Amino acid sequence: MRINDRARLISLHIAEGWRQVRQTAAVLTPAIVQRGGFRINRVIVAPTDLRAVDAFVADEILNGRFPLAGRILDADGQSPFELELPSLQFARRLHGFGWLRHMRADKSVMACNHARWITDQWIALHGGRARGVAWESDVVSRRIISWLSHSPVVLQDADAGFYRRFTTSLSQQVRYLQRRVDSLPEGLPRLKARIAIAMASIATEARPAAVRRAGRLLDRELERQVLPDGSHISRNPQASVDLLFDLLPLRQSYINLGHAVPSKLIPVIDRIFPAVRFFRHTSGDIGLFNGASSALATDLMSVLRYDETSGLPFKALPHGGFHRLSAGDTVILVDTGKPLSARLSAAAHAGCLSFELSSGRNRFIVNSGSPRFAGERLRQLARTTAAHTTVCIGDVSSARIANSPRLGPIMVSGPSQIHVDRQTGPDGSDRLSARHDGYVKRFGVIHEREIRINEQGTKIAGRDRLLLPDGLPTPNLPSAEVIARFHIHPSITVERSDERKVRLVAPDGESWTFSIPVGEISIGEDVFFADVSGIGPSQQLEIVFEGPEIRWFLAHHA
Repeated sequence: MRINDRARLISLHIAEGWRQVRQTAAVLTPAIVQRGGFRINRVIVAPTDLRAVDAFVADEILNGRFPLAGRILDADGQSPFELELPSLQFARRLHGFGWLRHMRADKSVMACNHARWITDQWIALHGGRARGVAWESDVVSRRIISWLSHSPVVLQDADAGFYRRFTTSLSQQVRYLQRRVDSLPEGLPRLKARIAIAMASIATEARPAAVRRAGRLLDRELERQVLPDGSHISRNPQASVDLLFDLLPLRQSYINLGHAVPSKLIPVIDRIFPAVRFFRHTSGDIGLFNGASSALATDLMSVLRYDETSGLPFKALPHGGFHRLSAGDTVILVDTGKPLSARLSAAAHAGCLSFELSSGRNRFIVNSGSPRFAGERLRQLARTTAAHTTVCIGDVSSARIANSPRLGPIMVSGPSQIHVDRQTGPDGSDRLSARHDGYVKRFGVIHEREIRINEQGTKIAGRDRLLLPDGLPTPNLPSAEVIARFHIHPSITVERSDERKVRLVAPDGESWTFSIPVGEISIGEDVFFADVSGIGPSQQLEIVFEGPEIRWFLAHHA
């Protein structure tokens, strides 16, 4: 490890140690001296949950089976909180109570009674002591929002005793978040906690001073985390979609109840919508960058129908570090950025200069994405450069990920200088050229990628080359093998024409021909992490560098 990297890690360890000390002190501070705390006596409004409802899931839960996070738990009449849970992801989903929304599909007395019984079981078994997965900040934030949003189901025909237990537990959870929020890790956990606290302040008849304080602190966090171009500081496109699911109901609740809307809330929402449209492929799916996974089309449409910003998607998100090349029915999304800080890189992917291609109703070339419910080993594998449509040297990622028990899997080195040039040609073509220095320390070379698309969106020309740090072509390849990988979406059939040409055929018959002028295209087995139904097989095209550069072409067939 180089001296600079070591010094950086030491600094991060010190900062993280201090954060944990502040978090411990906050939890131990008596609630009575906490500023802005409030006691919940009743729920006066249920913010709308925009996520899709599944009647099948509701029926399963009513029959004692919990299909969550890709697993099924058969409680067989017992409380699910008394059983050994199938996975950590399952536990987080169960304790987060997001599954309550499915109970809206069956508003019968039996369904409401069952939802209330499960909630009461949680209060009895986990409400008394703040420990374990049930009290992770993300889980607490989600549970507060879920309990408020679905309080009509849980509280229907509830007796006074349960109502009091429910509001008392909500009060405890809100105060718990208030004590911890300032010392939570930078990024989404902190913002989600601020959203939950603000939602609780207006949905439960808190004092006006508490409502104003919650809104003011939410404003501050929104400005920190939503960049001027609308992207989230995590650089994860899915984070923006997830935020809209909570920010839109929050905005409407402020308006419906006659409260002054926090000054940053509406402008931030208006910034996020264009960023979401930027990442949206022609197929309607979100690009798979930096931890994004496939989302249900119904979920995405349920938030986009509130988009009043209109207009064409931006060509670039300069603060987030992405470019979009579009022509005709073709869209190319390119990652030209890096994590905005080491502490924000724990879920970032080493996919600099990777791209995705969609056309018509199909995604053709993608990144492997992030698994929705897999274990840590597969989540880390999905972060490697080899899992992205870009160039990889010796199967070494362009960013090094440390496995620190205290800091987590943050990036401790990687691209520091990324140069981007975007031009429109006299023939109407759109050209993007970008280079990064993520391989300079290890192999002494810079990766440069150029992508050009014609005005009709039917022809794409690409070039990948290795340069010396001074920008000159490298006379010698690194000792390790240099491979350009192009990950193919699982729905696409790959048909070989010859050693230098393959055809990519979509289920509806649309197709593209991928070709190279010299060398050979290898077709290899691949893994697609981001399928809605789970991890599945796919294919990838591989081109081995035999010189300092390779060229590749894509041609659309009508």
